[in-house]
Amino acid sequence: MAQVSLRQVTKIYDNSFVAVKAADIDIQDKEFIVLVGPSGCGKSTLLRMIAGLEDISSGELRIDDKVMNQVPPKDRDIAMVFQNYALYPHMTVYQNMAFGLKLRKFSKEEIDRRVKDAAEILDISHLLHRKPKALSGGQRQRVAVGRAIVRKPKVFLFDEPLSNLDAKLRVQMRTEISKLHARLESTMVYVTHDQIEAMTMGDRIVVLKDGVIQQIDTPLKLYNNPANKFVAGFIGSPAMNFIQGTIEKNDQLEFRTEGLLLSLADDIAEKLAPFVHEQVTLGVRPEHIQYNSDARAAAAAHIEVIEPMGNETILYVRLGKDVLTARIAPQSHLKVGAECRLGFDLAKAYFFDRHDNIIH
Repeated sequence: MAQVSLRQVTKIYDNSFVAVKAADIDIQDKEFIVLVGPSGCGKSTLLRMIAGLEDISSGELRIDDKVMNQVPPKDRDIAMVFQNYALYPHMTVYQNMAFGLKLRKFSKEEIDRRVKDAAEILDISHLLHRKPKALSGGQRQRVAVGRAIVRKPKVFLFDEPLSNLDAKLRVQMRTEISKLHARLESTMVYVTHDQIEAMTMGDRIVVLKDGVIQQIDTPLKLYNNPANKFVAGFIGSPAMNFIQGTIEKNDQLEFRTEGLLLSLADDIAEKLAPFVHEQVTLGVRPEHIQYNSDARAAAAAHIEVIEPMGNETILYVRLGKDVLTARIAPQSHLKVGAECRLGFDLAKAYFFDRHDNIIH
């Protein structure tokens, strides 16, 4: 397969809009890497530059140590799976999968072998004589993936391929794509706005915001060691809670808001000492908020919304002017409007300065 390297890759459109700014990424051979971020962050533009569908304004793209900036898409030995499947409606599944190979003058025997092998891998052999209109969304997506597989490219590119599927089918298909990656041992670059897809599929994840790479790391390292407030808030579902307050000093250092007063342990206080009387943001994940806690650091709150999920319950609780999300064990006695006491596991929490950089 292939290594893909991007060095200071930038995309600036004619209206001076910077879609991607100085992207540096090293994608290893056989790696599954996911580009993730909110709409408009530049992830699809980055993928299209790798594919050759967008010109690179500056910087350098290499595949297997060969500069690709001026190489046409058809000569890059990549295959792309699009969000809308891009199947030819007048062709059968077999013809759709075979079409690219026919253009490249493969023999009929080789085309037949590759199409049938790919169909068997994707469990669509029984669909080869149907046309796309007779297929479900999930089946069409498998055909689109199969059309890429038959090419045996150096690099597979996926541009939000599951976004048109229903929730259950998305879960099934992301499992299938992960299994496919393991079977083919191929290099894959996958774009999504869904951080759950990113966390469950990627060997590493590239988090983008406003065209700038915020962090590149494994899913667990992104979750446990985010580089900044944006990454901390984007990775994780439900999202991390953010509470703005100030650091004050009495007998010991404290974090204060309108409805909350937390005494800080010595190791945390040491890092926050330079921020006395300054505004900081406390970040705490829903699973690190304790419901009806008897801890000394607990604070009174009121339940606003209850979401029973079966294996867990998601609570939305008001604490002063903030509405926080807590993930707790399933409980049947909860009532909207009821008062509860929230505890915070500060050992697993984060503090950010006014520039969204991590203090602790």
